[in-house]
Amino acid sequence: MRAAVYHGPRDIRIEDVPRPRPAPGEVLVRVHANGICGTDASEYAGAQMYPLHARHGLTGHLGPLIPGHEFAGRIAEVGDGVEGFTEGEPVVTGAALWCGVCAQCHAGRTSICALYATVGLHRDGGLAEFVRVPAHIVFRAEPFGLSDDVAVLTQPMAIAVHALRRGRPQISENVLVIGAGGIGAFLTFALAQHGARVVAADISAERLAIARGLGAIETVTAGDAVALTSALAALGFVPTLVFEVSGSDAGIASAIAAVDAGGRLVEVGIAKHPVTVDARRVTSKELEIVGTNALIGRDDVPEAARLLAADPAVWQAVAPSAIPLERIVEDGLVPMLEGRAAQIKLLVDPWIRNARPTRMSPQGD
Repeated sequence: MRAAVYHGPRDIRIEDVPRPRPAPGEVLVRVHANGICGTDASEYAGAQMYPLHARHGLTGHLGPLIPGHEFAGRIAEVGDGVEGFTEGEPVVTGAALWCGVCAQCHAGRTSICALYATVGLHRDGGLAEFVRVPAHIVFRAEPFGLSDDVAVLTQPMAIAVHALRRGRPQISENVLVIGAGGIGAFLTFALAQHGARVVAADISAERLAIARGLGAIETVTAGDAVALTSALAALGFVPTLVFEVSGSDAGIASAIAAVDAGGRLVEVGIAKHPVTVDARRVTSKELEIVGTNALIGRDDVPEAARLLAADPAVWQAVAPSAIPLERIVEDGLVPMLEGRAAQIKLLVDPWIRNARPTRMSPQGD
């Protein structure tokens, strides 16, 4: 089969590799498409989460790796001991793996498992024609009525769902989302569907326009803390909950400045370096700072699929096209690293040779 294989920093090769066989308890998925995100770009540049040089404690993977953790497809083969799936049916997954025996797993917090891993980060993933996946993290897509392209968005939406739950938003609560690309777009939609009053902030006018289509009641241009708080004041909008999705120094400073006293700040974005926090302001405003990591598959993936199906048409603006494997570096990862990505979510289709538009309406519509 054809696959994108990571060999080292800025070294991804399109190769013919053996088609995998599902082990007992696994299924083989024929990949429809795979989304790429900032994590993929960072790893391509050399962040080294991939277990190239030391065997991963949970997955056992060591060496060159097929990336891709945002994938969906159809069952191609069922391993021994697996029930409940039939060949050809569409499936989705959050790609999350956990040990099941550590204290956090016993507490139900599998997203912070001591050996937490992800298909496509710590074992071969979905940037290939086929991927093998443990059956217990796979969900049937048909009950949700998703098109194949929308189904690919389930994993990033599940990340947003988990972040939302960490933030505990109330209906009609004023919520600010800083960073409307990537997870921020999915979070904006999830919050709006939850009943929150969402304002989105970003530096991109195009992303802010998409955020309005996803349910934001207003948008503001992100800048430094003073500019953002002034823009919110002009709207008469005082957020009691802020989701900071950019992971930038300015975004975190702006979140602390903008949130109302007694409010909550959920840090979603992963900072590239240690960030200085205005601890005095955190103390004087009695703020609650909450972290969020990855997802909890059994809870967040089904809810993500339900949300995606609530209004399939809106995802066309988020993920308008798919590219072939051969273009993943030039048209996907490099533009993302350089801050010039043409769309919020880019899909990679391992079965095509030329870019194609996505189809977000369910089959038959």
